[in-house]
Amino acid sequence: MTSTADTTFPTLATLDWRGRRFSRAQLKSRLPRPLVNSQTTADAVQEIIDRVRHEGMGALLELSARFDGVNLEHTLVPAGELQRALDELDPKVREALEESITRARRFALAQVPADAVVSYDQGATVTQRWVPVRRVGLYVPGGLAVYPSSVIMNAVPAQAAGAQSLALASPPQKEFGGLPHPTILAAAKLLGITEVHAMGGAQAVAAFAYGVDLEDDPRGGIEPVDVISGPGNVFVATAKRLVKGVVGIDAEAGPTEIAILADSSANPRYVAADMISQAEHDENAAAVLVTDSPELAQSVRIELEQQVASTKHTERVQTALGGEQSAIILVDDLEQGLEVCNGYAAEHLEVMTHDAASVASRITAAGAVFVGDFAPVSLGDYCAGSNHVLPTSGTALHASGLNVNTFLKAIQVIEYDEQALSEVAGHVINLARAEDLPAHGDAVQVRQAK
Repeated sequence: MTSTADTTFPTLATLDWRGRRFSRAQLKSRLPRPLVNSQTTADAVQEIIDRVRHEGMGALLELSARFDGVNLEHTLVPAGELQRALDELDPKVREALEESITRARRFALAQVPADAVVSYDQGATVTQRWVPVRRVGLYVPGGLAVYPSSVIMNAVPAQAAGAQSLALASPPQKEFGGLPHPTILAAAKLLGITEVHAMGGAQAVAAFAYGVDLEDDPRGGIEPVDVISGPGNVFVATAKRLVKGVVGIDAEAGPTEIAILADSSANPRYVAADMISQAEHDENAAAVLVTDSPELAQSVRIELEQQVASTKHTERVQTALGGEQSAIILVDDLEQGLEVCNGYAAEHLEVMTHDAASVASRITAAGAVFVGDFAPVSLGDYCAGSNHVLPTSGTALHASGLNVNTFLKAIQVIEYDEQALSEVAGHVINLARAEDLPAHGDAVQVRQAK
C-alpha cells in the first residue's frame, strides 16, 4: 500500500491501490478507520452505570455537577420551558424543523410493515404480528454542535411505529441555566414530546436502562425504557453496549464518516465541500474519496485547501482530514471502486459518476447512498426525508439505519385446530424422537388419544 501526500493540502493522505487487488480480509485491514477504542472507557462507564443504578437521582445530579458544571434539583425539564423555547425559536428555524418533520414522518409511515398471515390448511394459521415497544428513550447529544435534527430523526420513526411513551435526554448546558439547548427543547415541543430530561453521557443511558425511583418527589423518577436510540460520544456508545440486553439499542455509533465514489465527471468543488461537511462534526470524523481519476484527486486537494481555509471550524476539519481515518484512494476503475466502497460500508456514501444511479444500484453496504451531484449528505442530515442515524465503522455490512422497525417487535401467533394438528402430528412425533426429546412428541400424542 502506498501512502503519499503532495504539497496541496498535504495533511490528506493518498492510498494508491491502482494495479492491486486485495482479498476481503486484506481490504478490511487496509481501509482507513478512526483510531477509537471504546474498550478503554469501559471501566469508567461501568462505574457510572452502577452508581446510577444504585444511587438513582442523587448520582445523576452529582454527575451533572461534575461533568457539565451545573447544579440541578431534578433532571426533568418543566413543561413551561419547552413552550418558552418554541415561542422564542427563530421562525426560519421553526419552519425548517416543521418541513423536516413532515418529510421524515411521511417516509417513516411508509415503512410500517403489514402483518403476515399464512394459512396452511383449514384450521391451521400462522401470523406474524408487529407490535410497538412500549417506551423509548431518545438520546440527543450536546458537545461541539446542536442537534435538533437528531430529535426529529429519533422521535419520528418511534412515533410512526406506535410507541406509547417517549422520553428524551440531552446534556444540561451551563449557558442555558442547566437546561438542554433551547433548540432541542423547541424541537421536542414541536414533536409533542412532553418528557425531557437534562442529562447526558453514560449516566443518561443508565437512567433510561434501569430507571430511577423517586417516590417522594412530586415530579417522580424516570421509568425504564425498552429501547434506547440516538447517537453520542464514545462514553454514550460504550454505555449502550454495556446495557444492551437489559434494553434494546439502535446501534453503537462511532464517529461520523463519508465516502465518495467519483470519476472524472465529478465536480471537485462539490466533492471537497461534502468532505468538509462531515469533517466539521468531529476531529475523528472520516472523509474518504475513492476515485479512478488522479486529475480529480488533485483538483479536490486544491479545492480543499481553499474551502477549508474559509470554513468556520477550520482547525477541526484539518485535524479530521489529516487523521488516519481520512484519505484519497486511487483505484484502477469503477469496478475496483465499487469493491472498495462495498468493503468500507460507509455510514454515508455519495456516488458522483457517469450514470450515477446505475452505479449506486450496485452498492450493497452503506448506511445511506446519495446519488448524483444534487444529493449531498447534508440534505439527508436535515430535509431529504431519510434518517440520519446510520451505522458507522463498517457496521453497514450487517446493520441498518434507524427506522420504524427499530421500535417494533414481531410476535408470531400460531392457531391450529384439532384436525389441523392431527395432520402433522406424526411429523412432530417423529422429529421429537429423532432429537431425543420424546416428551415433545407426547405433548402432541396426548391430544390425539380418544
